[in-house]
Amino acid sequence: MHKGLVSIVIPFKNTAQYLTECLNSILVQSYKNWEVIAINDHASDNSLSVVESFAKQDSRIKVFSNNGTGIIPALQMAYSKSKGSFITRMDSDDIMKPNRLQVMIDLLLKHGKGNVSVGQVRYFSDRGISDGYSRYEKWLNGLTALGTNYSEIYKECVIPSPCWMVYREDFDNCGGFQSNRYPEDYDLTFRFYKNKLKILPCDEILLLWRDYDTRTSRTHEHYAQNYFLDIKLHYFLSLDFSSKRPLVVWGAGFKGKKIARGLLERNINFIWLCDNPNKINKKIYGQELFHFSKLENLRKPQSIVTVANETAQKEITSYLQGLKQRSSIDYFFFC
Repeated sequence: MHKGLVSIVIPFKNTAQYLTECLNSILVQSYKNWEVIAINDHASDNSLSVVESFAKQDSRIKVFSNNGTGIIPALQMAYSKSKGSFITRMDSDDIMKPNRLQVMIDLLLKHGKGNVSVGQVRYFSDRGISDGYSRYEKWLNGLTALGTNYSEIYKECVIPSPCWMVYREDFDNCGGFQSNRYPEDYDLTFRFYKNKLKILPCDEILLLWRDYDTRTSRTHEHYAQNYFLDIKLHYFLSLDFSSKRPLVVWGAGFKGKKIARGLLERNINFIWLCDNPNKINKKIYGQELFHFSKLENLRKPQSIVTVANETAQKEITSYLQGLKQRSSIDYFFFC
């Protein structure tokens, strides 16, 4: 392990048109003590030759070929080759702001181990950014500015995969890249949360996050909605669920049904609530649905809310707060 060295792990596959911008953004970093461990995940374009040309010009850039297939084996291999006392990840299609590494390592050096340094992000695209991504960016940056990312961890991944940094020792304590659960960035975020690593607030945009149609998170099955719901339920049951309290599921749409099936498969009892008059008192999967007012008769319930509509979410939050219930303790939004 090299003190002060930042290991930047970069899996890449068929991103030749973006790799030059990505690697150049690392070369111009104000913090110079870094190494890039780039792993070729069986690219069929000229990605490998692009990275190899950079590696020939700068010995800090090292390139290897993935022994397995997919991003998790690539990350595992990259980490096994790394030597830094600080670990961070970068995606091969994104761009670092010139001060990204400096800001992140300064925060970690100031606050010590037991912390995650994160940065704000900005999406960019040749065709413009959709309203959904704009809302996600605003939401994520709002959390990052305050360091309150974990407060909404069951909604979406609250740490952007190409914009975090931790001490190597903390990374190892959290299991590093050894987990084989997808989405791998969300799983790592939950393990940071599980191990109580504190998120350090940041008010600067440190990463430019590229969006395009063939981006992995848009196209690969591992990033489909059912994987996100599986990982949310897995960690909720292991980290925040109390078997001594009544469990409630709100909503009977796609997400509500998926969560209900997951609970039934695990033989976990729950009460299913909704406000749809066409579903109240009906049964789905043999489970009766009740009007949400049933919650008022339960003693210290825990609620999983799967309702996606933003207006409905605000109404539900107001209702729950009126019952003196607390976010992240008594109720959890899974959407």
